[in-house]
Amino acid sequence: MEDFSYVIDTFFALFAMTLIIFMVPGFAMLEAGLVRTKNVSAVLTINVMIYAVASMMFFLVGYTLAFGSWENSAMSMYAAFLFQMAFVGKTVNIMSGGVSERVRMIPLAIFTVVMAAFIYPIVVNVSWGADMLEHTFLDLNMYDLAGSTVIHSTGGWALLAAILIMGPRRGRYGEGTIKVIPASNIPLVVLGALLLWIGWFGFNGGSVGSISSKESADAVALTIMNTNTAGLAGAIIAGIIMYVRYKLFDITMILNGALGGLVAITAGPDLYNMYVPILVGAIGGALVVFAVPLFDTLKLDDPVGALSVHLVNGVWGTLAVGLFVSEISFVDQLKGVVLIGIFVFCVSYGVLKLINRFVPYCADDEIQLEGLDVNECGVEAYPEFKRSI
Repeated sequence: MEDFSYVIDTFFALFAMTLIIFMVPGFAMLEAGLVRTKNVSAVLTINVMIYAVASMMFFLVGYTLAFGSWENSAMSMYAAFLFQMAFVGKTVNIMSGGVSERVRMIPLAIFTVVMAAFIYPIVVNVSWGADMLEHTFLDLNMYDLAGSTVIHSTGGWALLAAILIMGPRRGRYGEGTIKVIPASNIPLVVLGALLLWIGWFGFNGGSVGSISSKESADAVALTIMNTNTAGLAGAIIAGIIMYVRYKLFDITMILNGALGGLVAITAGPDLYNMYVPILVGAIGGALVVFAVPLFDTLKLDDPVGALSVHLVNGVWGTLAVGLFVSEISFVDQLKGVVLIGIFVFCVSYGVLKLINRFVPYCADDEIQLEGLDVNECGVEAYPEFKRSI
């Protein structure tokens, strides 16, 4: 029976890892559809680069820093590593999407090394891992099953630091005006968002850790059902709000509402009954709708809405566990959100500022006008189309 559990849980981790890797093309397609055609190859290249560089650095350095060792008695240690490796690139994916259309690849690759080898593993260490800072003020009791804070708001805080350093895209904000830059390929946006949605079932379901008993199988099934419910609620409420406000159904906002609901539920999908995720996801979707214009008002240029989806709902989702689960302390949840936020933002800002001093992150106006595909990749995604300005 022990061998049976070991085998089943190893298979489960590998299957969940595979679903999570579907989020790599998910992010790539979503971002490629939301940017202009002249920057699509650059976005796709960045997403592939992030997966390769972040995964390699986590393999070489980050995993041991996060968990202390590779030993695992519940399943194959290789499966346990692969499951955790599938998460690491998402923190940089969140950041790269929000600085699309002006970020240069080499400095982003350098930051990816630092994030995957040090920043993210330290966050994991004090929350899920070896807890090397036990009995200090960073000894966290925060509950975060699959990473509303550990992954999503970690990526969001790094993105906020990057936007503050890089500034907006060329021509995005004028005197009292905001230039609307429409998405280039809505079908790709839909494909990317739905791939992310599917990947979330491995993201959250796999984080339960076991499926080899009746109790754990029920926990996995409840977790995946609650995850899906929150996504549904986020999409529905975003669509309703957009129609009430503008008499239009904006598919990009509906999808971001769904993603906001999915981020929000990620902290505690295994703890809620089957109805609470409707509220958690609906609030998440509503927060996205209201946060997107707020960030534009603050001139924080985010082409894909990553701050609204991942940072805002990473915070909300973590706090929601403390609000809706009586056994979880709201104060502990808030402490985790605040301390991890301060750590990630401050360290990311310092690292980004240092890299930017030697290798500027932001492409200059002339390169942005021509497009990053030509200047960074030498390969245009749509060479037969006239590039937009």
